[in-house]
Amino acid sequence: MITRQVVIAGAGKVGRSIAAELLENGAEVLIIERDPQKVRVDALPGARWLLADACELAQLDAAGLSDFTVLVAATGDDKVNLVVSLLAKTEFGVPRVVARVNHPNNEWLFTESWGVDVAVSAPRLLTALVEEAVSVGDLVRLMRFRQSDASLVELTLAEDGPVTGRRIGEIDLPPDTALVVILRDGRAVIPSPDATLERGDEVLAVATSSEAEEALALLLGPAPQARAITGD
Repeated sequence: MITRQVVIAGAGKVGRSIAAELLENGAEVLIIERDPQKVRVDALPGARWLLADACELAQLDAAGLSDFTVLVAATGDDKVNLVVSLLAKTEFGVPRVVARVNHPNNEWLFTESWGVDVAVSAPRLLTALVEEAVSVGDLVRLMRFRQSDASLVELTLAEDGPVTGRRIGEIDLPPDTALVVILRDGRAVIPSPDATLERGDEVLAVATSSEAEEALALLLGPAPQARAITGD
């Protein structure tokens, strides 16, 4: 088993939460923080800590950033997250860069041009989750993967949906789409050919274009309403 090596820039609540999850999953984690008051070694004893400025090239070099497979820019400052992402990708060749977007108006900057592979906007994600909670049958985009322009989307199956009650193996998915997981009654169901889609299932899928999203929405969404035929 290959151990993931992850460096996290920013030891605020978000950075520490991510570090805790990664450590629990067996990853090696280095946390870089420039504020001594945020360095809490006792809170995450399994992590390595470095008191340094993640925007300083020399300090990233001293940290051995080129040895890491993933960098997470998790500070509360979008400017810092962009600079850290760019340095990690262009100067150290970190294969995967994930950046936190604090303000939705800045989301357009978090692209491949700034070294960002995946941009995570907490406000936008929360908005999407609220939309998902009140819009059964509607496709909701949760996240866009900048490197490939693919999106992670979610849809809750309606009772009268065209695929509800059918086996996945019997369904012709649109090109450039793939089902990732089905959430049902608090548990994850792997979308195998024999798995059946049921009313209320939360289906997470990847679509690689807006056209693929639209096709997936038509396939998984509610059945079109029949039009009444009236005489003259």
